[in-house]
Parts: sequence; C-alpha cells; structure tokens
Amino acid sequence: MDIGGKLRTVRETRGLTQRDLAGRAGLTNGAISLIEQNKSSPSVASLKRLLDAIPMTMSEFFSEFEDNDSPKYFYNSDELIELSPQERGLGNGAARVSLRQVGDASRHALQMLHEIYPPGADTGPDLLSHEGEEAGIIVAGLIEITVDEQVRVLNPWDGYLFDSRLPHRFRNIGEGDCIIISACTPPTF
Repeated sequence: MDIGGKLRTVRETRGLTQRDLAGRAGLTNGAISLIEQNKSSPSVASLKRLLDAIPMTMSEFFSEFEDNDSPKYFYNSDELIELSPQERGLGNGAARVSLRQVGDASRHALQMLHEIYPPGADTGPDLLSHEGEEAGIIVAGLIEITVDEQVRVLNPWDGYLFDSRLPHRFRNIGEGDCIIISACTPPTF
C-alpha cells in the first residue's frame, strides 16, 4: 500500500492543503511532503495525529471493505489488515510495530488487534490519545505501558484496561518480540 499517496488523496479529497494539515496536526509542511512522497515514515503516534486532523481513524484509513452482500465472521491470518505504516513499506530498518486488525472495524462497534512489538519498538515519542476504551493481554515478551502519568512493565498473561482519551504509549523494553491481543471500543484507532 502506498501510504503517502493515500494520505495525499485523502487530504486533497477533504480540500486540505499540506499547510492546512500540518497546522492542524502540529507538524511541518516539509514533514507532510516527505510522508506523502514516501520518503519519511511516520510513527504510529504521528500518523494518528495526522488522521485525527483530517478527521479519520486509522481503521478507516487502512480499511479493505468487506463484501456487503454476505457477512464475514472468520478471518485467516493473512486476511488481518495491517495498520502500522512501517510494515507497509515505509520503514528505514528501525524496529517496526505491527498492528494487525481483524476485519473492517469501521463497520463494527469493536476493534480487535494482534500487536507485535520487536525489541526496542514503540508507538512513537508522542503519546497517543483517542476516544474509547482499550484492553489487552500480553501473550509473549515484555511491554512498558504509560497511561497518563503511570508507567508499568507487563509480563506474559498480564493485562491492561484504560480510557483511551488518557495519553498513552507502548514500548518493548525486552530482548524478544512482545505480542499483545487487544481490543478497542468504539473502534476509533
């Protein structure tokens, strides 16, 4: 998927200039230009800020619409939708977070994710914040989670649940991949 091209198309469809979007998202025009040319890879947090400024959820941005004629209840592993831009070809060799979504969350009241954080990977220096609540269970590895002013390291089979409007960040501080199964409702991420 061409993340930069899709961002440019969405921005232009909404009648926004790069300067408009940069101002709304708190980024520079140059940063928007580099992202749209696929010369720079936004962090998960930066992409979230850009999409919030449009406004659009990450789920909507990356959605691959399900067939309207027949409901879909089951998804093979290769049918999960990757929401992390670095895994879509924008990375520069750095550790990459993978956020794979079950189905098209924009058509449901719940967003379910399979998350993988390689050693050293995180959601970015900016704390995330969005409508809803989120919860998850750590399946493997270690993850440091910051929620508001609280920081905690969670181990396998530990869990979390918080109001997603609180500023939050996920960071793998372990030596191996951290795998998390999470849910967000409503699907605003």
